[in-house]
Amino acid sequence: MTARLNDLSPAKGSKHGKKRLGRGISAGGGKTCGRGHKGQKARSGGNIRPGFEGGQLPLQQRIPAFGFRSGIGQKTAEVRTSELARAAKDGVVDLAALKAAGIVRKNMTRARVFLSGDVAVAVTVRGVAVSKGAATAIEKAGGTVAGPDGAS
Repeated sequence: MTARLNDLSPAKGSKHGKKRLGRGISAGGGKTCGRGHKGQKARSGGNIRPGFEGGQLPLQQRIPAFGFRSGIGQKTAEVRTSELARAAKDGVVDLAALKAAGIVRKNMTRARVFLSGDVAVAVTVRGVAVSKGAATAIEKAGGTVAGPDGAS
């Protein structure tokens, strides 16, 4: 019979039982119960939050802040030129067509086409940002690139 996940257990003797504290001096964990004498950590409920350095300015506040994450970048999808043929509905590619084809996630509000792979069919890209290289490739394949408002 094969072993199942719910039947697995540690090897005999490999695990020690939990030390029972506060059961008298002979039990080995009496009186102070392993907490030492006095101090914040000896008290009940006395603990120090992670990162606290005894009043010294903590490391996470001492090191300089760096980096920036654009909110626009979070909502802008990247589309390859090789994926345009999949989204071309009636020869037009826009944000709605990209979402319908499953190339762009539903929560994205913007998209940008960049050059990666060949443009298989002539498409009109409308209302989507296009890189210079991608625009050249689309026009070379017989397509057109309209501006963000739909005008060429």
